[in-house]
Amino acid sequence: MKLHIALLPGDGIGPEIIEQGMKAVKAVCERFGHELSDKEALVGAAAIDATGNPYPDETHELCMQSDAVYFGAIGSPKYDNDPSAKVRPEQGLLAMRKKLGLYANIRPVTTFPSLIHKSPLRAELVDGADFMCIRELTGGLYFGRPQGRSEDGNTAYDTCVYTREEIERIVRLSFEYAQKRRKKLTVVDKANILATSRLWRQIAQEIEKEYPEVETEYMFVDNAAMRLIQWPKSFDVMVTENMFGDILTDEASVITGSLGMLPSASVGIHTSVFEPIHGSYPQAAGKNIANPLATILSAALMFEYAFNLPEEGQVIRQAVAASMDAGVVTEDIASGGKAYSTSEVGDWIASFITNA
Repeated sequence: MKLHIALLPGDGIGPEIIEQGMKAVKAVCERFGHELSDKEALVGAAAIDATGNPYPDETHELCMQSDAVYFGAIGSPKYDNDPSAKVRPEQGLLAMRKKLGLYANIRPVTTFPSLIHKSPLRAELVDGADFMCIRELTGGLYFGRPQGRSEDGNTAYDTCVYTREEIERIVRLSFEYAQKRRKKLTVVDKANILATSRLWRQIAQEIEKEYPEVETEYMFVDNAAMRLIQWPKSFDVMVTENMFGDILTDEASVITGSLGMLPSASVGIHTSVFEPIHGSYPQAAGKNIANPLATILSAALMFEYAFNLPEEGQVIRQAVAASMDAGVVTEDIASGGKAYSTSEVGDWIASFITNA
């Protein structure tokens, strides 16, 4: 099989972690006999510095022509510390989501036995937690119009807008994932206050009838935030709108003990994007200390969701689990043991995939 991958390393530690992820990808392709074609493009602050555009047309064309996009991270203190900047790296991410039709962000949240002691929650609460957060990506406050500030600068406004089509497609996708897992779906909204949430709940209740084997529950977002801390193992698949999902997925990620371990997939109409959930971590850029495991696990998702090659994805997961069992990890999760560099972890995992 020939695999076409667009590489968007981005900013900060992005280039370093994508390099390690590609070591795993190449090792898998060699082991299973796949032909790999990959090409790199600019995004984020790196793209602004080079072209003035955080998501250049050339980058978009490459993404559209590829089978999958392998994405690092965006963000730079140069722009974060300048509130007056009119062009920002994050605008590149929003533009990519919109132009590629990336309507669903999928974040599996699983715990690793060797990391449970690092969770801020008690071990008995998180041990065995295994759920999936599905966040709508193209609607809501982040894209609604009108948006802006008054002429005197003293009033600001954002508009939350959702259409039936946007809600239906992600709710159906969530039911499909729930059907393949433990057959439970939690729809998170704020239907007691927001008109958009009432539309979400109405449409979800309509679609629920098509999936009688899935247990469906409806939960206000504040209650969901509390339940994630009190009883994370009660969730199987959770679906929610854009801003609620942005907040809840970050909350969910912390309970596992390390942001550096969680991958994500953004599924859309055109090409899907695979990326770690952590940011660009500019303080670590160039130091060869960043944890590449979330990026490598994102490659596993890429083989599974973009290429429909589950065996290849499972081999990557096995390699990551083996590296953790062997203590071949970076300083953030070394727990007092030897800390390996970013590149050493990548090399070890690629070698395991080749030789196991």
